Amino acid sequence: MPQQPNILFLFSDQHHAGALGCAGHPRVRTPALDALAARGVRCARAFAQSPICTPSRVCYFSGQYALNHGYYGLDGAPPLHIPSLFTAFRGAGYRTGMVGKIHTPPGWLSRDCDLTRDGYGHEYAPVRDLSLTPPEALGCWEEFPRDDYSDYLTGKGLRTERDDLFLQEWYAAHGACAGQGLDARPSRLGPDDTFEAWTAAEAGRFLEEAGDDPFCLWVSFPHPHPTYAPAAPFWELYDDDLPLPPSAHDDLADRHPTLRAERERQRAVEWAVFEPRDWNAARRRVLRGYYGCVSQMDDAVGRVLARLDALGLRENTIVVYASDHGDFMLEHGLIEKAPGIGSRAVTQVPMLWSWPGHLPEGETCGALAESVDVLPTLCALAGLPAPDWTDGHDLTGVLAGDTDAVRDVAVTEGPYAHAVHTRRYTLVHYPAAMSGGAPFTELFDHDTDPGERVNLAADPAYQDIVHDLRAHLLDWTYTHRRKTTLLPLLTNTPTAADGAVSHAAEALLLEGEDWRRNYL
Repeated sequence: MPQQPNILFLFSDQHHAGALGCAGHPRVRTPALDALAARGVRCARAFAQSPICTPSRVCYFSGQYALNHGYYGLDGAPPLHIPSLFTAFRGAGYRTGMVGKIHTPPGWLSRDCDLTRDGYGHEYAPVRDLSLTPPEALGCWEEFPRDDYSDYLTGKGLRTERDDLFLQEWYAAHGACAGQGLDARPSRLGPDDTFEAWTAAEAGRFLEEAGDDPFCLWVSFPHPHPTYAPAAPFWELYDDDLPLPPSAHDDLADRHPTLRAERERQRAVEWAVFEPRDWNAARRRVLRGYYGCVSQMDDAVGRVLARLDALGLRENTIVVYASDHGDFMLEHGLIEKAPGIGSRAVTQVPMLWSWPGHLPEGETCGALAESVDVLPTLCALAGLPAPDWTDGHDLTGVLAGDTDAVRDVAVTEGPYAHAVHTRRYTLVHYPAAMSGGAPFTELFDHDTDPGERVNLAADPAYQDIVHDLRAHLLDWTYTHRRKTTLLPLLTNTPTAADGAVSHAAEALLLEGEDWRRNYL
């Protein structure tokens, strides 16, 4: 019987799909991911289903759309009734593990993992106000529970230098242990002590101890999600004079009001804690930090793959790289991901597949792929039965070049907007409750407008396309709903953006009405 292939799932947080050398970016340096793409297939049209950190991860690991797993926010009851990728592979005799920034509902994945090394325990911590002085800002750490990465730093006397969760300068300036801080600076940690480096080392230890049994390992890196504080060698790869995207100065007159409001909030630069604090200088500094974080994460990917090679495991290991969502990366002048549920900068994600001798090498796949496809595709490649709980498709045919497509549209959903994507178009629907009493629509033609700078939704020449895509979205909503899914109603007040007070999925629902009516 042929030996079962290993699974290595490399993952990052908030990686813009275009911020890769292999995707054609002229400045971002990603040699490890570029090399992985050269040994495999890059999916050029992969989308996250619910592009906020935790909901997206639940989509990846359950293989279910958010409208079925019901997890749209950063907290809530764990979906313990839903099996995961680890359920499938552990049941097939695999040794399972996850290391790094886990950021999934507590207890859900770990129940099927032989090893969990989580460096992100702070997410369930209480918060408190701080004074404006840096020493007390550093004291914020006393409010955070220990996690595996913090234990590592504590052992080296570096715990108060940890800056992947927050910038100490942010708390010193604002006096509150809430928010991360959007400004950028080089980390005070060396390149071997960053969260990425620790995660890579823990992954290497798992690989060394894997033994003869096949393994399924998830390696989850925290960057390029803020904070934008890469170690000095990666900060120094770039400078403060980086060019902004062409859309950085657009007036957004034809865009949804939440985008304009968020940019005006950011334009006030109250988030800037370093000099110069003017709008253009500060956001160029953020872009430098973001690029540096991408390169730091890429370096960690290279460390893990080098260990895989050194152990002679590469040839029998399926390697996947993906991210939970993208980032505006200063497109439209915006930092971070909110409120970009429908924007391709945020919803499109990098996705790379490599398995020497089994998948093509150096190829680009243009088929529409979704995060829910990862689980069924890995099962198919490994020869496992297709899980009956997933909503995704097996991508092996499109990865091999045997078929052109597995779907006509990809859909992104969130608590305040929905989007439907084709190879050419993106339509974004904002419900009436988020748009002053009337629904708001955006339509973009990516053949002529890849930066989504011109909203065509009101153009008479495009009304047939608007109608067809809205029909696709409505059909998707009705046909993909699982009857067994329960979404308890917590609130009837729609959330405004990721970062709002409520992250409840149920914010979309109107009490006493059919849940489907709010989708269109």
